[in-house]
Amino acid sequence: MSGFFNMDNVVWRTLGRLADLMVLNLLFLLCCIPVFTIGASLTALNYVTLKIHDGEEGYIARSFFKSFRQNFKQATGMWLIELLVGIVLVLDIMILRSAEGTFATVLTVIILIVCVIYLMVFLYLFAILSRFDNTVKNTFKNSFIMAIADFPRTLAMLAITVAAVLISFYNITTITWALLIWILLVFALISYCNTYFLAAVFKKYMPEDDDRDKDPDHWDLDEILAADETSKAQLETEKTE
Repeated sequence: MSGFFNMDNVVWRTLGRLADLMVLNLLFLLCCIPVFTIGASLTALNYVTLKIHDGEEGYIARSFFKSFRQNFKQATGMWLIELLVGIVLVLDIMILRSAEGTFATVLTVIILIVCVIYLMVFLYLFAILSRFDNTVKNTFKNSFIMAIADFPRTLAMLAITVAAVLISFYNITTITWALLIWILLVFALISYCNTYFLAAVFKKYMPEDDDRDKDPDHWDLDEILAADETSKAQLETEKTE
């Protein structure tokens, strides 16, 4: 019985992790309220969940707002681009639903393929920004490269995200309960689950040894690319707390 009250046992560690994710989830939602800040909030969410995965979470709120401030400008720009593209794709699908003929069918298939690619890139975009310094253009480029190069992991992350949404909207009952659960936990939980795949992907683009530059917050571009000659992603520096 005494073992149950040991704070290091699996039950208490799990409860502690869930509590951290709930705090993170609420911070994420609060910082999404202005809408245009969603990109910075997503970046901060990925930053903290990657830290939790690496066992370096520290103070949840402090880490979250550090990333939020540090990446605000780039994240906001990328989010507005993603939002605009997403709106265009949704409008295209709505228009094509009422269209008939072979051309409309082919065009619908093309738009759906673009939507899948869009979602794949979205899964990586803000996670990459949370971990690496780069231009907006190269961050989009690297997101696409990583999504395609590690397609099985990308597919797994996509499945987790889509499954959570589909289950939530299965019927009126699930929508009612899902609303509460999403507010309390789900955004952070999905991000945390995806870190197991993202961490494996990012590892390929990082130096293998721990003897880095004098400043551990900055990695040289040539060093990172030399660590994986098969990758053409133009990653520059890692962001660490």
